[in-house]
Amino acid sequence: MADIWEEEQLIADGFERVYAELEWYDGLRAGLADIDGKPHYFQNDDYLNVGEADEYRVWPASEAAVELECEQWAIFARWNDRREAGEVGPESHPDGGGVDARYDELKLLLAPHRLAPENASRRLVAELRFVAGARYRADGLGYWLRWRPSR
Repeated sequence: MADIWEEEQLIADGFERVYAELEWYDGLRAGLADIDGKPHYFQNDDYLNVGEADEYRVWPASEAAVELECEQWAIFARWNDRREAGEVGPESHPDGGGVDARYDELKLLLAPHRLAPENASRRLVAELRFVAGARYRADGLGYWLRWRPSR
């Protein structure tokens, strides 16, 4: 089981908030989080270096994109709560298309923001720490990230 940290300690240790998890495959692959106190998208495309520190391309996110990401994340988190309670099944996942009209609309609006710009050359390594409570929450994630420069 992963260690659980208090938010006050995470802040003191330089960890920052995660707004949305966009992809998880054998670890965190993409999302939206604060980096140096400002929202950034991050993406890791190197799934093959198991055991290596995950290096992410990062680029700034606009205020408008953050607002839309948080709205879409909240839709997913509320669905996940219902799924975990046994009220709905996986077929009702909002990313299935045609299940939640607003989720579908947000997906289209967010697609260009989620693509790393050609000049997204900044690369960082992230360390993840969990806080108590649910992993998926309408107001963000149950883990925080600390960033450091890639070597």
